[in-house]
Amino acid sequence: MRFVELIGKKRDGGELSSEEMQHLVRGYVSGDVPDYQMAAWAMAVFFRGMTAEETASLTLAMAQSGDQVNLNGIQGVKVDKHSTGGVGDKTTLIIAPLVAAAGVPVAKMSGRGLGHTGGTIDKLESITGFQIEMTRERFLSQVNEIGMAVIGQSGNLAPADKKLYALRDVTGTVESMPLIASSIMSKKIAAGADAIVLDVKMGSGAFMKTLDAAEELAVAMVEIGSRVGRSTSAIISDMDQPLGFAIGNALEVAEAIQTLQGNGPDDLTELCLMLSSHMVVLGGKADGLKEARKLLEDKLRSGEALGKFRELVSAQGGDVCIVENPELLPRAERLIEVKATEVGYVQAIEAEQLGLAAMRLGAGRATKDDAIDYAVGITLRKKVGDSVEAGETLAVLHAQAGSEALEERVAQVRDAYTLQQEKPQQRPLLLSIVTAAGIDRLAE
Repeated sequence: MRFVELIGKKRDGGELSSEEMQHLVRGYVSGDVPDYQMAAWAMAVFFRGMTAEETASLTLAMAQSGDQVNLNGIQGVKVDKHSTGGVGDKTTLIIAPLVAAAGVPVAKMSGRGLGHTGGTIDKLESITGFQIEMTRERFLSQVNEIGMAVIGQSGNLAPADKKLYALRDVTGTVESMPLIASSIMSKKIAAGADAIVLDVKMGSGAFMKTLDAAEELAVAMVEIGSRVGRSTSAIISDMDQPLGFAIGNALEVAEAIQTLQGNGPDDLTELCLMLSSHMVVLGGKADGLKEARKLLEDKLRSGEALGKFRELVSAQGGDVCIVENPELLPRAERLIEVKATEVGYVQAIEAEQLGLAAMRLGAGRATKDDAIDYAVGITLRKKVGDSVEAGETLAVLHAQAGSEALEERVAQVRDAYTLQQEKPQQRPLLLSIVTAAGIDRLAE
């Protein structure tokens, strides 16, 4: 079948077969399908949608378009975790050692940050000496030795997705739900995990702004996982304010260490325990979420989870002294307090605005070639529901002495806070759980 016929079939509401989807994706990667034809097909998908079977076929075709990681050399059930991105989201730094301490191997391939969302690899590289590249053989052996490894993503992992995503970004088709779901899941499937737990963010600091949209994405991804033989579950969590108090690479590593010590922020700790519990159940180390949570809480209290983080840092060449003394992490030259100008309660925090402010301080990248300053960022002193007096500190900027436009950053952070006279009703952090059995709304 000619490529133009596949475009027409989708335009008219038809369903592409698995063979047709493979043909289309292979043609696009090889260059036989030009950008203008793939853009036409993507726009047809945007308006016509795709069936669950089609979406799974597209996902597999993209996963098979490049390298596929074979984790068979690792003992046990390999469970991966993916977050759709948020501000202050340092969960991988906590979850990987916590789950590994519970006996579930974590073979994690993570990415770098772009825009207002931070990348796990950038955070780990704020630890002096930490290496995020290793051979496949070393990667597998390290997971077998200490239960975990975290490395950068392969340059040729799901290249079809990378190429299609760049095209969607300039053709107005980014928001297509089946294309979003297949984009995320193609990389997870190519990474070789047996099971996948998804953290789908919803709110002002997330791509999905409403619960309905977040649930639609979660259902689509869980369906893909089921159809391609990967046990998959999804947790929908709130991103209407940053997760924890720290935004910025070294700052987030320090907060992750604090959490592994059992002294982390309540919201960050709760989300990590929930996601980790699902991973432990899928990994076969607990019969249910209640049993899994108790096991994980024990690992936190005993110091075993923190010990696993220390082993990870040591195994990948990092300075283990930071585990006992996070003050050794990179530190900014200037601390600038952002003070409130009125009295009230924090009603809302625009997480995206804080993420953008941190990026402009140097904690993130506006383009993929931008350099990262590991020391800079923002720490929050007030979160939603907290009372505020005029002159009290809302947040602290961590900046370098030569930073430009600091007054603009201060104003941007202050403007991200909305105060009101009455204490707002707290919205739950955990909103829904999505499994193959359906949606369980926790907030109702």
